[in-house]
Amino acid sequence: MNSKLQHDLDNFENILEKTKQQGIDFLSNINNIPTSTTYSFDPKTALNELGLGSIEALKEFNERLAPLMVSSSGPRYWGFVTGGSTPASIVGDWLASVYDQNTQSVTSQGGNSALIEFETINLLLQLLELPDTFLGGFVTGATMSNFTSLAVARQWFGKQYGKDFAKNGISETINILTATPHSSSIKSLSMLGIGSQNYTVIKTIEGNREALDITDLEEKIKALNGKPFILISSAGTVNTADFDDFEAIAKLREKYNFWWHIDGAFGGFAAVSEKYKHYVKGWEGADSITIDCHKWLNVPYESAFYLVKKEHVNLQIETFQNSNAPYLGNPLENFNYLNVLPENSRRLRALPVWFSLKAYGKEGFIDLIEDSTALALHFANALIENDFELLAPIRLNNVCFTLKGEHNQEKVTPFLSALNDTGKVFMTPTVYQNKKGIRASFVNWRTNEEDIRIVIKEMKDLLEII
Repeated sequence: MNSKLQHDLDNFENILEKTKQQGIDFLSNINNIPTSTTYSFDPKTALNELGLGSIEALKEFNERLAPLMVSSSGPRYWGFVTGGSTPASIVGDWLASVYDQNTQSVTSQGGNSALIEFETINLLLQLLELPDTFLGGFVTGATMSNFTSLAVARQWFGKQYGKDFAKNGISETINILTATPHSSSIKSLSMLGIGSQNYTVIKTIEGNREALDITDLEEKIKALNGKPFILISSAGTVNTADFDDFEAIAKLREKYNFWWHIDGAFGGFAAVSEKYKHYVKGWEGADSITIDCHKWLNVPYESAFYLVKKEHVNLQIETFQNSNAPYLGNPLENFNYLNVLPENSRRLRALPVWFSLKAYGKEGFIDLIEDSTALALHFANALIENDFELLAPIRLNNVCFTLKGEHNQEKVTPFLSALNDTGKVFMTPTVYQNKKGIRASFVNWRTNEEDIRIVIKEMKDLLEII
């Protein structure tokens, strides 16, 4: 064995202890760690010939790389719908690294850690009050969840013409209808060969809404003259957390032939709360659903899962099966995740989620979701009182706002840049109904009213000088 590796093996406990303490120090002080940084360095360093060993590498990391780390998992990082990491999720994440399983099969001599994934998906279905008619699995994020779901939808579309797109390529124009899709869905259309611009836009409901207009949807359906299509609908739009009318869409399913996909990356968690579950009423009728765990579930990156109706499992296997690998067995007889997902090699991503669900239960996540939405309302009220205006009503956990007055539109971008540069908070820019705006998303388990007070003070101070 290499001498550095042998030394690390002999000192493994000390290495892990130092790393653990560094993690504890970071998390204990996360409220005071900046949300942004201007620190940089030249990444073109020479590879060490003999190696440093883990302890020396940790020292160099702390000297050169650690200053890059911001509190993106902290209580005032309100950009990109970013959650944090709860204690239980970190336990699961660390153990996933320690056990280092390639999670594939439920019955395998090489390990059957996929049983943990099966159980975790079952727990998530209970949390979201969805039926067990869905088959689910973990991927890296909402992008790959949308990609997985839409890949199966693409295969379904081909079957409507008696064609196998997975084997022979796309030979028909795939009809996509959507109103306010997330960029990850559009990216998926690009990666799937459908085309990032090859979709028909459905009008949104009048009255400051991002949800699709059912009447316009049906008119667009009729214009297809009976041709099949794929509908991408939203459970929580990025700007305003708006929801499509799933009950109305379900009724259209009784009349028309289409694949129904729901992007519920963060908004799907509305189902957990009695206050907000009406937003997703009827969503159990969808063919596929995207849910992101490193948002409102507050587990570490990378973690999301897809849900596809079990009745489509053959289509899913046709899309992803490793048919040129006979050592993997018959995919229809021996379930293996590599036959239903993009990746062959895959981490035990279910474990942080399993620990979270077991540690905090349904009540824990009800509290988290309802606390987040209450904080969004609190922040919105504070904005109104301090020379800002809301661009949309607060439906759930996102606050979309701008500087008050048309004359201040040119100040929005420099204002946000200066605010983020304070390191006290991080929010993201947007354009909503042709107005420059700012978006804040409340999903982090650590965020409280004191954080809002700190941010509002920074914003008021900036207004006086910008």
